[in-house]
Amino acid sequence: MSEAANRRAVECLFEAIRASDVELFHQQFHDDSVLELPQSGARIVGDENRRQVYRSFPGRPRITRIVTGGDLAVVEADVDYGDGVDWRAVFICELRAGKIERLRAYWAEPFKPASRTGTTERREP
Repeated sequence: MSEAANRRAVECLFEAIRASDVELFHQQFHDDSVLELPQSGARIVGDENRRQVYRSFPGRPRITRIVTGGDLAVVEADVDYGDGVDWRAVFICELRAGKIERLRAYWAEPFKPASRTGTTERREP
């Protein structure tokens, strides 16, 4: 598949999340896909397990940047969980034939870099 088709699959994944379209979300993955959440150590392997976990979406990511190269896409997003925290997330997607084969997700809560005060610029959301 082309890089454009891979990018479209990733865009469609996030469109599905924002629209709460669970079926469209699952259509973007291979049945044997793996989702990894390194911060918790969780791995979700295969279609059935992914469907069990993702019956709904607790947060609504807003894509701020997508970088693609061949069968790899990296997505940066702001995520609203409704908890008043301005979450940031990075999703690393490995694709095969226009569908996601492996997705690795990292979340971070913003913090003030006290040790770097005066030497850095602050990006406002």
